[in-house]
Amino acid sequence: MKEYKTYIVALLALAIGVLFGWLLFRDNTVMAQEHSQHVEAESSVEIWTCSMDPQVRQSEPGDCPICGMDLIPAGQTNSSNTNGFQMTSDAVKLANIQTTIIGSSVNNDDSTLKLNGKIQADETKSASLVTHIPGRIEKLFVSYTGEQVNQGQKVATIYSPDLITAQKELLEAQKIQDISPGLLNAASNKLKYWKIADQVVADILETGVIRETFDIYAENTGIVSQKKVSPGDYLTTGEVLFDIQNLDNLWALFDVYENDLAKIRVGKKISFTTPSASNKTFNAHITFVNPVINPQTRVASIRAEVYNAGGNLKPEMFISGKLNTYRKSNDLMVPKSAVLWTGSRSVVYVKIPETEIPSFEFREIEVGDATQSGYPVISGVAQGEEIVTNGAFVIDASAQLNNQTSMMNRNVTVKNDIQSSELPNYTASTPSVVKDQLSTLATTYFPLKDALVDTDAAKAATAIADVLDALERVDMALLKDKAHVYWMDQLKAMQVHGRKISTAADIEEQRKQFDFLSQALIKSLKVFGVENATFYVQHCPMANDNSGADWLSQHQNILNPYFGDKMLTCGRVQDTIDHHYSVVEKQAETQIE
Repeated sequence: MKEYKTYIVALLALAIGVLFGWLLFRDNTVMAQEHSQHVEAESSVEIWTCSMDPQVRQSEPGDCPICGMDLIPAGQTNSSNTNGFQMTSDAVKLANIQTTIIGSSVNNDDSTLKLNGKIQADETKSASLVTHIPGRIEKLFVSYTGEQVNQGQKVATIYSPDLITAQKELLEAQKIQDISPGLLNAASNKLKYWKIADQVVADILETGVIRETFDIYAENTGIVSQKKVSPGDYLTTGEVLFDIQNLDNLWALFDVYENDLAKIRVGKKISFTTPSASNKTFNAHITFVNPVINPQTRVASIRAEVYNAGGNLKPEMFISGKLNTYRKSNDLMVPKSAVLWTGSRSVVYVKIPETEIPSFEFREIEVGDATQSGYPVISGVAQGEEIVTNGAFVIDASAQLNNQTSMMNRNVTVKNDIQSSELPNYTASTPSVVKDQLSTLATTYFPLKDALVDTDAAKAATAIADVLDALERVDMALLKDKAHVYWMDQLKAMQVHGRKISTAADIEEQRKQFDFLSQALIKSLKVFGVENATFYVQHCPMANDNSGADWLSQHQNILNPYFGDKMLTCGRVQDTIDHHYSVVEKQAETQIE
């Protein structure tokens, strides 16, 4: 009997919710009809909007007053999102819709650790250029501290009496090689001990001419950090000519007080600025925490590695860093009132920001076991998003009546969701500059893929920073109209999943996000095209619990990033993207098959 009463109460609650949703839906319908009449009255005027800021609406083309992008016709924007539901302001008040920004309580100044430090040369990239030949320096081709030296560059010429004597012995041994062949071999090895090339020894034997001077070549690339010789100096074997330091990679060293050390861990992202480049923010990942605390200052040093190809950073520069210490997304809590249909896969409604009409997005999330304060979020929403905490059932009922995605109707297909077999083709309108920028983006992707092949979570968290930086360098202003809108969708996807890779400590979570990032990158290369590069799309049918997953490679051989050494060669080459690739031809082949 008790179960029967519970069943009746549940049916009544559902009926009331559907009835209330119908009333709200009718209100939305009336508003839509009035809006339609208004649009018909102004049908002769074309509306222009911005793909980045859709709230901008103008009656003529031009630049967006907010971001400066070219305006596009409003009809080209994607407004058929069945995951989003709009309500009038009166309907929101009537239904008493209330929202909460999740994670906002920890997003304050206390969650950011400010650190001071300085740039130092990478000690692993330093080397000494030594002479393997004893003798007098006749000429130096590198003459001052700070000069750039490249590997294989001639840096000095040396006069060596010992080598002259050794050459004479070699030629004498050649004359009696029939009598004593071992003597010739010993004389040759004596020259090779001084690192004289085999070809040089052969030339001496062939010509019979004794060389008085020999050249010394650099074995490393870098700048001269210390010059130790001058022309005329006499050197012994192994003596140092120059100290060389490679500045392509640098260390960012920060001081951390001992009471803040609990917030520090290897792999965490840190951003910093320097007065010499105040308009630029550099990003790096912590690679080392000094196990010893300085007894005088009570601080420990932490180190982050910085790629410095542009040469903006220099050793001994002072830097100011920021390290976010707020909780990760799996520590977020959502109130119980926000969640519909509790379980491992639950539903919330997220308020879409910066919309003229109140709009809410259907979102499936994964939650953990309930606590007194709510449900811990495993995935689905991020810190700072605004979710509905009161009235979610009313929104869901209204969405169901409007044939949009809802708790009871999850199989609605998004109209503008372009499947992989229906990709657009923007290769003809895409400038060569953008194609080269996308190829550069792909090259920064490969170290990330290699880190996952090696099952190295820390290395992957570091490698993704270069991918995110390369994304920022793609000039979106060169893409127009629908091509611009399409790129913005892929850009957002790669940024969101890239950031999740940088914060995830678990390698399997990184691989999950890598799959989404790979999909967006592969689509971009296919849709916009490449010119001077060749990439291979590879597929593993066993990834994602046998659902399959793709990735991008520079080579045809298979190195699986989803399993690493567990199944290193599992997969096949599925597609080749080069300057001959055509989305149209591929789709035609699919239809024929």
